[in-house]
Amino acid sequence: MSSPDAAGTVATLTAVQRLRARLDGDASLVNALLVGLLAVLLLLAFVVGGAEVMEGDTHSFDLYLLQGAQSVRAGHPWLAAIMRDFSALGSTAVMTLFTVITVGYLALVSARATALLVATSVITGAFFVQFLKAGFGRLRPDVGFADLVATGLSFPSGHASMSAIVFLTLGALIARTRSRVPERLYILAAAALLALLVGISRVLLGVHWATDVLGGWAFGAAWAMAWLLLARFLAPRPVGINA
Repeated sequence: MSSPDAAGTVATLTAVQRLRARLDGDASLVNALLVGLLAVLLLLAFVVGGAEVMEGDTHSFDLYLLQGAQSVRAGHPWLAAIMRDFSALGSTAVMTLFTVITVGYLALVSARATALLVATSVITGAFFVQFLKAGFGRLRPDVGFADLVATGLSFPSGHASMSAIVFLTLGALIARTRSRVPERLYILAAAALLALLVGISRVLLGVHWATDVLGGWAFGAAWAMAWLLLARFLAPRPVGINA
């Protein structure tokens, strides 16, 4: 027969557990709302930036940075080779490889719903980038400014957009497997750094206007956040991946 003290202790522990669960749930909801708000703000920034580009208000800024990038390459010839390597991280082949590996792993650990959402996010994101490029119809900088010749339209930058979508999505998924905040922040910072390096390389190589890259980052980050929120609410927790 249990003593009153033991019964009181059990009741207290139960109450504490319920309170912690409620606080965790509240924190999760607040985090989701903040991510959603940030996604909306980034999308708004993309729309406003796109309007400025269409009106030609960013031309002086873009041309100044383009000429600056050309001068930097002329003064530091070794930099162009490094930038080409960074730029390749955002290529279609590399983005496809990362996506296929990630989707395959998620399917392997029975997180098929999350795998489907990741695949759909990347595929539809790539489609929308091409749709937006056609809609804005912006031409790339003159080849005289470029270190290499790139084809296609310019705004938003496909490399910047897709690297933000893929790297931020993968970074968020990996960060969810870690319980310590510093580890999560490090992983997310590393993912953001990869996307930043890809975008910066496109400007330094002279194949994109700076506002192409800024627009690509804004769209790609907003797209990744929106789909990660959808995955959080619709997909079950993957085996071995803690929310």
